[in-house]
Amino acid sequence: MIDIKRIWDDDEEERARKLEAVKQNCRNRNAPGELEDDLDRIVALNEAQKRLLKDVELIRQRQNQVAQAVSKEKDAEKRANLVGEGKSLKTEIAALEEALRTQEKQIHTLLSRVPNFTHPDAPIGKTEDESKELRRVGTQRSFDFTPKDHIQIGKALKLIDFEAGGKVSGHGFYFLQNDAVLLELALQQFAIRSLVRHGFTPIITPDLARNSILEGIGFNPRGAETQVYSVENSDLSLIGTAEITLGGMHADEILGEAELPLKYVGLSHCFRTEAGAAGRASKGLYRVHQFTKVEMFAFTTPLASDAMHQELLAVEEEIFTALGIPYRVLDICSGDLGGPAYRKFDLEAWMPGRGEGGEYGEVTSTSDCTDYQARRLNIRYKPLEGKGTRFVHTLNGTAVALSRALIVILENYQRADGLVDVPEVLKPLVGKDVIGG
Repeated sequence: MIDIKRIWDDDEEERARKLEAVKQNCRNRNAPGELEDDLDRIVALNEAQKRLLKDVELIRQRQNQVAQAVSKEKDAEKRANLVGEGKSLKTEIAALEEALRTQEKQIHTLLSRVPNFTHPDAPIGKTEDESKELRRVGTQRSFDFTPKDHIQIGKALKLIDFEAGGKVSGHGFYFLQNDAVLLELALQQFAIRSLVRHGFTPIITPDLARNSILEGIGFNPRGAETQVYSVENSDLSLIGTAEITLGGMHADEILGEAELPLKYVGLSHCFRTEAGAAGRASKGLYRVHQFTKVEMFAFTTPLASDAMHQELLAVEEEIFTALGIPYRVLDICSGDLGGPAYRKFDLEAWMPGRGEGGEYGEVTSTSDCTDYQARRLNIRYKPLEGKGTRFVHTLNGTAVALSRALIVILENYQRADGLVDVPEVLKPLVGKDVIGG
């Protein structure tokens, strides 16, 4: 949630300037057109709220005058009239305070729909095609045979069983088998150990979270547009990412500046409805309803968030470089940013079995959400100097989404004989050099 001060100013000219800047940001981010009407409503509600506050202040002043007069008044009839006026004023204040609470809820609801501001260096664009490629790392492998996709490899080596997954749980679910289990567990260990070396605290998070936490992070837990599974007759939903649970750990807390940054690496299952997802590129493990993910999350001061964002990106690159996977880094355009993200970088790894001759596909992303989530979750810190508290900045990043990491390893390390070599860094953790052999 953005600060209402980014919209409001007592000076009408400055208020108009701020309001237009927020509206333009919404346009840049491909937000629904009705958000501009919502912003106008926020301004109108805030104006009305300020008028009501003045009315309440005047009535309270009168209350104090009446209370003092009652204590001094000797005439019984006049005293009774004053007492009656005091009761009337109390009723009037209660009605105004209820109106203020209603307006505050309306402002909060409308503000929660407004996306975060956008980093000045992020490319402006409507679709993912307008994101900016920053660099390519690694060399795409030249095969002396026709490479298979991970679905073919998984079936031939009895690594992935989509048919059994569909029978037991429905389309979009699967069973990992045999060496694929060893490979996934090795990837988990490799990623978590890498993050621990970088000072991240390892955490295994719950797979369920309260809907208020999902909303605070920026997910919609209910309604036609939701991408998460909700638990009937409860206020719980299955999480789509450990970003939700890690971010919610410090909800309604005040941290000390000396504690920051807090850096967590979380392991969790992830559940996503993937409503509307279709197409050849989404087949197999690329877009599924359940997978395991190693997620990074950080709480920082505002001044430190940009450097932390670069650190998360560097860790992601380090992991995929160590795995020997070619990738490219994208600076995601404004129209493809999620609501909370101020800036987002994606890693797209080379997938030889995807499309005609191979394609890049997203394997990780990292986002700087500034104070957007912290305002919704009420996470603050107390500065070492000065009074009061400030909102922390939150950042998240995928270390490894295991399902997509399996894709790139199976496809990039496949051999002509149908087997798959294990990446060098994973051999001690897998316990063998070849998958399927």
